[in-house]
Amino acid sequence: MREVRTGVWHWEARHPEWNERQWWGPLVSSYAIDDGARLLLFDPLAPPDQLEQLADERETAIVLTCPWHRREAEALADRYGAPLYVPPPDEGDPSPVDGTVFREGDRLPVGATAFPGMEPNDLVLWVESHAALVAGDTLQDRGNGLQFLGDLTNNVPAHIDVEQVLEKMQPLLALPVEIVLLTHGTPTDRAALEHALARPPPQGR
Repeated sequence: MREVRTGVWHWEARHPEWNERQWWGPLVSSYAIDDGARLLLFDPLAPPDQLEQLADERETAIVLTCPWHRREAEALADRYGAPLYVPPPDEGDPSPVDGTVFREGDRLPVGATAFPGMEPNDLVLWVESHAALVAGDTLQDRGNGLQFLGDLTNNVPAHIDVEQVLEKMQPLLALPVEIVLLTHGTPTDRAALEHALARPPPQGR
């Protein structure tokens, strides 16, 4: 675990469901943000001991960027007696995450605001108190720097209009983002976000 800036921690752990058929690597990232009174855990797996102790001292909440990043969220919510916030489940999900559902445009009572991502339940979370964006699958680093999922060749649902998604994500660039916290990848900066969301200039006639 490392403190990437004051009050923001990053750690990696091996995902228990990973196998060689997965397109993503075995290590995934989780984050904690501490505002001095409340500890927020994002897409958490196995918090290090230091965070376990801090969670005992702070009001704690758990936030998922997408429902399939449930990881250890429910077990941790039970352990800490913490509220769990989750985007809507996939249609027909036989075992949805047991938490408070939020959607694009919602501001959570724990200080995070949901912005659109690749799908209605794969959201990008803005934590204004720390000028931080937290991204699930929509923004990733697969070893070539921060990329928009729509620019990658696999795992984009057939019904998704990638250009429309990218257009809806442009308001992220109006936020005073200083750090981008990737749950598939490691923390990066505003310049990487701007590059990932850049749109080609309109073609001249």
